[in-house]
Amino acid sequence: MDNTLDLKKRIHEFIDRADERILRIINAIIATEENPEELSHEHKEILDQRLQQHKENSDSGKSWDNVKNSLKDKYGL
Repeated sequence: MDNTLDLKKRIHEFIDRADERILRIINAIIATEENPEELSHEHKEILDQRLQQHKENSDSGKSWDNVKNSLKDKYGL
């Protein structure tokens, strides 16, 4: 098993030759680790829209018991 120093060296070497796609993936991982509880602006907008829809028509959803029973019936859980 590689020790921490070996892992860092391997990662640095990989990053030095990585293409933009890989660098963006690594950057996204870093951003997630730095701010694990932050939602993106897009996710916040989606949640705000869903909350507004719920407030406008709160009777349109199903109760947890209905959802749970439906899943039990469908999947035998």
